[in-house]
Amino acid sequence: MKIRFSSHQNQTLIFKSLPSEKMVPTVVNCCAPKYDLQGQSVAVIGLGKSGIAATKLALARGASVIAIDQNENLSLLKEDFLSENQSRLKTILGYFDTKLLKDADMVVVSPGVPLENYGLSFLLQSGRRVLSELDFAAEILPRSIKMLAVTGTNGKSTVATFTGQILNHLGIKVFVGGNLGTPLSEFAIQCLTHSSVKPVFQGVAVVEVSSYQLEVPNKHFCPSVAAVLNLTPDHLERHKTMKNYAITKCRLLSHMTNSKLGILPFGNKFLNGATEELVNEFNLAWIGAFPGVKVDMEEKVASFQVPAIGVVSELKLGALKVIGTHNYYNAAVAALSILGLDLGIDTEAISSTIEKLRVPPHRMQLVHKDSYGVTWIDDSKATNVEATYTGLLGLKEQQSVILLGGLAKVSETQESSGFEQLVEPLKYHRCVITFGFSSPLIQKTLSDNGLTIPCLEAANLKDAVNLARSVARYVGDAVVLSPGCASFDEFRNFEHRGKVFQELILSLE
Repeated sequence: MKIRFSSHQNQTLIFKSLPSEKMVPTVVNCCAPKYDLQGQSVAVIGLGKSGIAATKLALARGASVIAIDQNENLSLLKEDFLSENQSRLKTILGYFDTKLLKDADMVVVSPGVPLENYGLSFLLQSGRRVLSELDFAAEILPRSIKMLAVTGTNGKSTVATFTGQILNHLGIKVFVGGNLGTPLSEFAIQCLTHSSVKPVFQGVAVVEVSSYQLEVPNKHFCPSVAAVLNLTPDHLERHKTMKNYAITKCRLLSHMTNSKLGILPFGNKFLNGATEELVNEFNLAWIGAFPGVKVDMEEKVASFQVPAIGVVSELKLGALKVIGTHNYYNAAVAALSILGLDLGIDTEAISSTIEKLRVPPHRMQLVHKDSYGVTWIDDSKATNVEATYTGLLGLKEQQSVILLGGLAKVSETQESSGFEQLVEPLKYHRCVITFGFSSPLIQKTLSDNGLTIPCLEAANLKDAVNLARSVARYVGDAVVLSPGCASFDEFRNFEHRGKVFQELILSLE
């Protein structure tokens, strides 16, 4: 059948309706140990968590590895697991001759390394074998694995976590990782090393994917279900334009065919434009429209209608115990993704797990209820304005003190900082406290755009927490760290910021 994009009436995508055979997930027959890269050289660029995992996988596949990172002080490769492979491993920290990349049979690029570095774009364009860590891992995974891949500017960790929790509660041991937690290369290694013993996981993987992991076009990474949750301005210092950002995100869908399911937000012009350029055929489901999933927020019921894969059902979400109305959609998309994986699981089974779902750390995480009856909430993962906006919409019924601050993400192409869009949802709350490097910018933007609640300023997060304690004194109030900014002015990352926030809260008691 053909379904037209509502905003692009002259373009169509083809979607095939195929019979769905329900199956119970079985233990995956992991691929037998094979040294498919024996005699070949692999260069791994970037030795963060993903690069370390890719190095281990390349060694496990029999390759000789050159592991490279520009950080001269890095010492992570001195771990015991590499000691037995020293003869096949060479580590280069700091400056290196890029000729090493040209001489390698394969180059694996960590997500933290832009393609503009080290002549990687030229190597890619010249037809050399350049792979992302994600694609390098997918190349070796058994074809029998059913995989969900989740991306989007915001919410991807929560959807991936919810999906894993639902499956685990239903007795299915599932790998959850990728950009979240454990790199996919670690899962690939487990498939290699557990081939002759009892496998750790059954044949399902849930993979969170960042746009950085998709910069190198994928050849082997082909999920059974792929969800692009949303797309709002972020990471534009790397992707330059929203069009490029959308095209990169939609590479997740580039090799999906036949009965595979792609999930997209309804009405996003950038994603619509990017998907129209795809030539492959797959089933499409919308977030917020049919065919797809819609959530009745008053009744707290998700309705699924995707006839192409035989899904027409409802799921009650009233038992969900997490903070923020946006999490109802996150739970609904997780449920739709499971239905799309065709594991023999229906909405009745999923409904039994809804009350057990918990958000990942630093994502609208309820940290503490103090002696005044004030609830403290850690949403440190809100590193852009749109994430904060979404969180605020889900807190309308709770008078809150909102902590905004850090290092604002403002590119040269943006006309404003974006904080003006928070003025409307902030009117339902008690006050705003700004902190950190971008505090003056946030204060001015909110004031210039008609903020109607008090806006206080603190030098740093510690001062902001102390100030919030003096303001939030009423039973039922909340203090919410939802910064709308990156954390690098004061912290290593958003996790570090969230951890410090939680420590400061507990020190007040």
